[in-house]
Amino acid sequence: MAQSRPSCVETETLSHVLSLVEAFRAFDADNDGSITAIELGGIMGSLGYNPSEQEISEMMLEGDTNKDGLLSIEEFLELNTKNLELDSWGNLLQRSFQAFDDDRNEALTGEELFGVMSNLQLVGTLSLEDCQAIVASMDVDGDGAVSFEDFKLIVNSLL
Repeated sequence: MAQSRPSCVETETLSHVLSLVEAFRAFDADNDGSITAIELGGIMGSLGYNPSEQEISEMMLEGDTNKDGLLSIEEFLELNTKNLELDSWGNLLQRSFQAFDDDRNEALTGEELFGVMSNLQLVGTLSLEDCQAIVASMDVDGDGAVSFEDFKLIVNSLL
């Protein structure tokens, strides 16, 4: 199967998102999968910023779409990608899925997922067998591939 490659813009955008994931992990001091206002203020202070409590509250309010007082990884990514030309995290995932669906059959195989990892220079993080296992674990109908909805679950599990 010929390996299609995403455009430079898509690759740069995905690299930016991976940087945001690393930033989220740094902000999430207790590693519970969410960022509190205290964690946000603490990491910003360690980066040399001195935001007021009001500024932190405003940042939290802007990003906390489900109003639980925390920023999830999805909310953090949405907040930090909304100014990209892709509009939203959901649109980024949709475009990524389409870019890596080599045969354009609206299903992603383990080989195609491995191609994503290779293109982002993440080979070594996950092997072809790992990617095939991830897809197999999400493959509800047993056809060896996953739909876009399943792809979103895979991406969120990798975050």
